Amino acid sequence: MSNGEFLLPANLMEAYLAHKEDIDAAVHRVLDSGWYIGGAEVTAFEEEFAAFLGVPDAVGAASGTDALELAMRTLDIGPGDIVATVSHTAVATVAAIELTGAVPVFVDIDPVTFTMCPECLQKTLEEDTENAIKAVIPVHLYGHPADMPAICELAAAHGAAVIEDCAQAHGAAIGDTKTGAWGAIGTFSFYPTKNLGALGDGGAIATTQPALAQKAKLLREYGWEERYISAVPGMNTRLDPIQAAILRVRLAGLSADNGLRRDIASAYTKAFAGTSLCLPTEADQAYHVYHQYVIRCDRRDELRGFLKEQNIGSLIHYPCPVHLQPAYAQRIPLPPGGLPNTEKVCQDILSLPIYPEMGTANTDRVIDAVRLWLAG
Repeated sequence: MSNGEFLLPANLMEAYLAHKEDIDAAVHRVLDSGWYIGGAEVTAFEEEFAAFLGVPDAVGAASGTDALELAMRTLDIGPGDIVATVSHTAVATVAAIELTGAVPVFVDIDPVTFTMCPECLQKTLEEDTENAIKAVIPVHLYGHPADMPAICELAAAHGAAVIEDCAQAHGAAIGDTKTGAWGAIGTFSFYPTKNLGALGDGGAIATTQPALAQKAKLLREYGWEERYISAVPGMNTRLDPIQAAILRVRLAGLSADNGLRRDIASAYTKAFAGTSLCLPTEADQAYHVYHQYVIRCDRRDELRGFLKEQNIGSLIHYPCPVHLQPAYAQRIPLPPGGLPNTEKVCQDILSLPIYPEMGTANTDRVIDAVRLWLAG
């Protein structure tokens, strides 16, 4: 039996309508300015986003993938260099590494937080007797920060830079330090589904080191120190000013929106406590911003099918780890024991609907449907 209109796992139209008047005004402001590449809107967003993160500098880019590539190029990571990351992530993390010519190696994850396991990273770094690993890219997945104090300490001991993939963690933190402010560089995606989403593509890097910001600005536009003269080989990855203007609107409400996500997550957790479902938790000192609310269920596909019958959408982030996908299988180094946690979680994870505009009625609808299935 169906129950109401189909409930999407995320609703981009609702996100737009919630800020429609301000977004429309911001877009018209850019159109009326006559400045359509770079300019004041991009600079203003970079300054406001850096202030939100608590870092001196943010540098816009055309996408989250570009932001990762730009971060690595800024740190002189290129052909033949080795970069350690996780396989339980959006493929963009690995694609960006290979775009620089660097070689990814995989580290297993913590099965509770779904982020890079520090103990597994330590083993990988200790096996790297030639200090060939130039960088470590932890992914703050689903809105939960990776264990950055441990990861940064391990990387520093082995001479590896830390680049944070914060694509799903805008506003997440450990203690008083937000994600993006822990490593040498933090990278962000503003894809429309993100906690801080544009109405198109966009990305940025953040850094506590002004010299890296200056280098990134040079590299993102052909390596120009003066127009048409490339001082170094660069790339073309610019944040569109219309998207920057939209992001300025969305950034003003980001903390409140993250609070609404946490409210929905809290309702889910309270409702499903003590059931057979494995629920997300927050590590000590971590501030989870719930880009996704990801449960584990040993009958995941059955539950997902039931929710669909109730007109409730759900998603699997991600059904196949990168190292098992056809483009990457058998050619990216794995640790001696493989990636057992990564492969296991992909078999039973499920993302329930969560977005700031859901409201109590839709939250209760999901809760009622899951409880009905559990009782069956």
